[in-house]
Amino acid sequence: MLHPLDDLPIHQTSEPLAHVATGDRNAYDRYFFNGYTADGSVFFAAALGVYPNRQVIDASFSVVRDGVQTSVHASGRLDPGRLRTQVGPIEVQVPEPMRRLRVVVGPNEAGVLADVTFAARTEAVEEPRFTVRRGTRIVMDYTRLTQFGTWRGQLSIGDDVVALDGLDVLGTRDRSWGIRSVGEREGGAPGPAPQFFWLWAPLNLGSRCLHVDFQEDATGRRAHANGEVVPLLASTDAPVDLVAPAAERAADVAHHITWRAGTRRAEAASITLQPHGRDSVVAELEPILDFQMLGIGYLHPGWGHGSWRGESAVGVESWRLDELDPLALQHLHVQQLCRVRVGDEVGTGVLEQLVIGPHEPSGFTGLADGAG
Repeated sequence: MLHPLDDLPIHQTSEPLAHVATGDRNAYDRYFFNGYTADGSVFFAAALGVYPNRQVIDASFSVVRDGVQTSVHASGRLDPGRLRTQVGPIEVQVPEPMRRLRVVVGPNEAGVLADVTFAARTEAVEEPRFTVRRGTRIVMDYTRLTQFGTWRGQLSIGDDVVALDGLDVLGTRDRSWGIRSVGEREGGAPGPAPQFFWLWAPLNLGSRCLHVDFQEDATGRRAHANGEVVPLLASTDAPVDLVAPAAERAADVAHHITWRAGTRRAEAASITLQPHGRDSVVAELEPILDFQMLGIGYLHPGWGHGSWRGESAVGVESWRLDELDPLALQHLHVQQLCRVRVGDEVGTGVLEQLVIGPHEPSGFTGLADGAG
């Protein structure tokens, strides 16, 4: 089970805090956050990761405003104690584990500044441990917690100042730790052609939250699938409950994606959760904004997670989202801000998609062909 100290980057294994260590160079421990307004006028995300066997710490903060995504990246040598969660201008603080976390972005060349605090509106949910093997090698073996919340504070892009005010700005954060392919490529014989199908959907509603994730092979067979119906906290001041289940795990989950022509991104989607002994819960998703995960390091050719860039490095970049090639490999990983409908209830959430290589149910046959 989860413990409040699981919010600190001190894990040595893919178990929650107190099990055998690993010497795998791809061991990691990471924070992720996103936040958004319901109309999509602002969407931001942050990530900070430590890689103890690579002696690297890195972080990114990225914001979409008026169709432009602007990012700040930082990387450096990891403090051996792993308790200093700051690199360059980006810092993650944990003033109250499992309840409040703070993200600060100091001065940088992009003019992106932030001082924002995440407040939980649910307990943290422990997702099932996720393990992937290729031949004899474990390439993924991690635990993740996911939590829904609100944001307060302020961020700015140059002269454009955005005040974040509680329930008007919802979001999600996660913590994951274990083993994942990061950093520079390793040697050895070539492996199989890349194939990965991943959906991750944390959905904020007024009365509850929903969370699902899927990973499938090229035929559509599931390697990992999970769904949760997550109740809201009575108060963010409620003490952390380490015993009671944080959510109701669905007996089954399903997804249906209508792919946008010429892309591997959803035009529309539906997510179905089947609780034990009760009526199914169907969420209809309408994407309204695409956020490039490249902006926080995922699939980034220069600022990829865990790569050594020297003792201290900071970089910035910006692009118009409508000018990017959606089928370029580095652009395949996206989070779409979605309007969510469950019956008469309307909320907002995110549908994360990373689809590389063949996926028979979707009609994809190549490395990065788009929908017809």
